[in-house]
Amino acid sequence: MPWLFLDFEASSLSNDSYPIEVGWVFEDGAGEAHLIRPAPGWTEWDSRAAAVHGITREQLQQDGEPHQQVCDRLLALFEQNTVLASAPSWDGHWLSMLLRASGRPRHLVRLRDSDVAFAEAAEAWGGNVAARIEAAKQAARPAGHRALADARREWEIWRALVEGG
Repeated sequence: MPWLFLDFEASSLSNDSYPIEVGWVFEDGAGEAHLIRPAPGWTEWDSRAAAVHGITREQLQQDGEPHQQVCDRLLALFEQNTVLASAPSWDGHWLSMLLRASGRPRHLVRLRDSDVAFAEAAEAWGGNVAARIEAAKQAARPAGHRALADARREWEIWRALVEGG
């Protein structure tokens, strides 16, 4: 199955945090981002996290899509792609929160680590795979702390490795 690079932004980095934005990029470079309107009971908010991603609670209420709608869109992606994340434990936590709030089992789908795709691409060129991956990561632009920008960064690392970087 094709790779799909995914990233979440969240309300905080606590165990009670919830997803506020999700973005993804397909192998062909096309991408999407969706603000997520908080589900009932999602109240945790850290102003320090908001200062990093720049998303306000008011924005989520006004411009966010219903959490169930975003969840349905994500589940459709899992049917046709291998979904990767740079931080699968954190992103998996937020995916789990989204699944549970939408009435679905929290372990319905699993994220894989982006490093799986990086290793596959780097191995095609031989040599020191770890060094090739590290060089591609170092050459990539810094994380933007928005879901689509961060998913695109992972895709760009993978593309550089596919192209022999």
